[in-house]
Amino acid sequence: MNKDNKISIIGIGYVGLPLAVEFGKIYSTIGYDTNSYKIDELKKFNDINNEYNSKEINRAKKLFFTSDINKLINSNIFIFTLPTPIFKNKLPDLRIIKSVIKQVGKFLKKNDLVIFESTVYPGATEEIFIPLLEKISKLKINKDFFCGYSPERINPGDKRKTITKIVKLTSGSNKKALQKVDLLYKSIIKAGTYKVESIKIAEAAKVIENTQRDLNIALVNEFSIIFNKLNLKTKAVLNAANTKWNFLDFKPGLVGGHCVGVDPYYLTYQSLRNGYNPKVILSGRAINDGLGNFILKEIFEKMKKKKIKLFNSNILFMGLSFKENCSDLRNSKIFQIIDKFKSHNSNLYLFDPYVKKISLEKKYQKYFIKNTKKNFYDVVIISIAHKKFSVLKFKDIKNLCKRINVIVDLKSIFSGSKVDFQL
Repeated sequence: MNKDNKISIIGIGYVGLPLAVEFGKIYSTIGYDTNSYKIDELKKFNDINNEYNSKEINRAKKLFFTSDINKLINSNIFIFTLPTPIFKNKLPDLRIIKSVIKQVGKFLKKNDLVIFESTVYPGATEEIFIPLLEKISKLKINKDFFCGYSPERINPGDKRKTITKIVKLTSGSNKKALQKVDLLYKSIIKAGTYKVESIKIAEAAKVIENTQRDLNIALVNEFSIIFNKLNLKTKAVLNAANTKWNFLDFKPGLVGGHCVGVDPYYLTYQSLRNGYNPKVILSGRAINDGLGNFILKEIFEKMKKKKIKLFNSNILFMGLSFKENCSDLRNSKIFQIIDKFKSHNSNLYLFDPYVKKISLEKKYQKYFIKNTKKNFYDVVIISIAHKKFSVLKFKDIKNLCKRINVIVDLKSIFSGSKVDFQL
């Protein structure tokens, strides 16, 4: 691959920053993000998401950060790592990525390469993104510029399966484009690449990776609902079943994050557009989206039995991120439960040693605490299995509570016999 390439990574979050750091070790690379605070911190080698330390960022000697999109004008490779969320009605929301495509299209040049990593439905790149680039730039795909799709496979908080150790799918708008995309990623991905024959296949592969995981989690979540009704410990049942060699080891829990709780809706959207109503996928989504209400009902019942009133009660939430050992708050479902307690005028206390106060939405920042109090809380809800929580003993949690209390352990950190409710 040409060492003179000038690469722009558009969106410097959990996906974009790892790419920028790796490419910045070899090529002249610009990391662009509209979040000026994030960019200012990265210029000082500080990652506000705590995924990279200053030494790791500093190793990328050819990497430059900016919040000025005009600085991207001289690049010849543009890689989009922007979020693709959903609307409240569960339909794909492509506004962010389309908005930036319009800006980049204004300075797209002949022979430039545009690569998308954001999760979309099969067909989105060729149906929406490429035509939009052509319209704004007045250039023609595969004649004047090239396009590729290489879906991200970043796992926030995972220090073993880092970007260079995960096989990268590559695809292109034609064979020449595929070769360009593949060679580019091969230069940084030690695990290697896997060429896909079309952009649409690569898009489909990405979206089913997370849909499959979502369905497996939905199944064990339904198990946990059933076993709670049967007064059985879900963890004990799963441990027993897991002794069989081909049993899949999934755990129950709230399903959030940028991918697993969102991507299935991209696939079902395209499926419905093409005349098929996907029953299994949507059923799994319904279970996972509805788990928060099931948990709330159980907590409220436990509080009622112990005569703990919702009004003015002290509720401690331990863990705010959507998964363990990271600061990623995107689409974290614990906030649905927080909001419900808030509507009942409970006193909220939000604690997460991996999260920074500034990362929270403003409406939650006033409830964020850096330290917990002893003998103070009516209800303690442990929502995530952070390592810093897992080393605690049950008596440590008990000491935080008033004499009459409810302790909820959604990730089975402690024995089921000790807590009031667990999945």
